[in-house]
Amino acid sequence: MGRIYNGMPAKHLGQEGWRKPWSGGNGGSCVEVMRLRDGRVALRQSTDPDGPALICSSLEMIRFIEGVKAGAADFLLV
Repeated sequence: MGRIYNGMPAKHLGQEGWRKPWSGGNGGSCVEVMRLRDGRVALRQSTDPDGPALICSSLEMIRFIEGVKAGAADFLLV
């Protein structure tokens, strides 16, 4: 696959393996995620599947999800 880096075109990661764990009643606009072979996680905007991918380490994703569960991002809902 070559070098995987933050901001790379998501289409270079392939089209198989993307999931929409946070989709809901938002008209189809959501975040898609893919677990990479090395344990990192790629995120992309579903309405721009060829656009840039955000690449996070496994630890970064764990901390993000734990923080959301603990209410650290609740300020975004107001």
